[in-house]
Amino acid sequence: MEYIATFYTHFGASEYARNLRRAGLRCRMMPVPRKLSSSCGTCVRFEAEQPILLGEDLEGVYRVENGEYQPLL
Repeated sequence: MEYIATFYTHFGASEYARNLRRAGLRCRMMPVPRKLSSSCGTCVRFEAEQPILLGEDLEGVYRVENGEYQPLL
C-alpha cells in the first residue's frame, strides 16, 4: 500500500523519512498534494504493508487509493 504522512515541521518530515529508510522502506519527501493541507508544506510518501503512525511531528497519515487520500490519523 502507498501512504502519505504530513507533518507540523520540515524537520519532522526529514526525521520520519530517515527512519523509514533505516527500516528498509521506500519513501520520498515531496510537497503536500493540493487536496491535503499541512503546517510545513512537506510530506513523505511511502510504501508499506501497514501505515507507520509514529513520529513526534506527525500531523496526519493518508492511504493513497485511486488518486484519492483516505485519512487514517
